[in-house]
Amino acid sequence: MIYRDELAGLAKDDATLTVTLTFTREPPPGWSGFRRRIDRMMLAEIAWPPGERPHVFICGPSPLAETAAAALVELGHDPTLVKTERFGPTGGSARAS
Repeated sequence: MIYRDELAGLAKDDATLTVTLTFTREPPPGWSGFRRRIDRMMLAEIAWPPGERPHVFICGPSPLAETAAAALVELGHDPTLVKTERFGPTGGSARAS
């Protein structure tokens, strides 16, 4: 996984940062974490509660950013606190169900 060590180091140095990984392809041997794309159910399980009014930054391909942002808003997060940075093709929109 790209930047795995860097992300682990950031989480180690910041008690408020939690890094959760998910693999959409073959996970490493012994992996027991998530094995799917980011979805509403995953975010309901791992994201801060909307009542805490977290500032959320989502960076990734357009479909990922759109799906994650829409799911967080559906879960009750303030849309003005959910920011996205998208890259890649700007084709059709993917929506969480």
